[in-house]
Amino acid sequence: MAQQFASVSDVRSFGYLMRDFTDRFNYAPASALVVDEPASLTPVLQDDGIGDAWLASAAAWLCRTHGLPSPAWAEGTARALAIPFFAAKTKALKAVLLQESPTEFRIRNLFVSANALSRA
Repeated sequence: MAQQFASVSDVRSFGYLMRDFTDRFNYAPASALVVDEPASLTPVLQDDGIGDAWLASAAAWLCRTHGLPSPAWAEGTARALAIPFFAAKTKALKAVLLQESPTEFRIRNLFVSANALSRA
């Protein structure tokens, strides 16, 4: 995971790389894909840690979903946000995200839809 996300240069490239990584992991789940801790993306993205929270949340969620152990760097709340982030702007949608956000995201103050990492 560290090598894949080392090339992040902006939010757009982060989104592309996250989708690509999710597809690769779902196609061939393996702990080796997430064992190496990615460098912090906060200096590059200047996003108050949202990208870092996404990386840890995604790694932990993908591992749990596939019955694999989470990497040590993705355990706990080391990459948690100080201020909650909602992937929605309206109060109604925020309420939905509070209810359905996966635990791996919620513990990091990152509120997303239940299918945030689902790919068709």
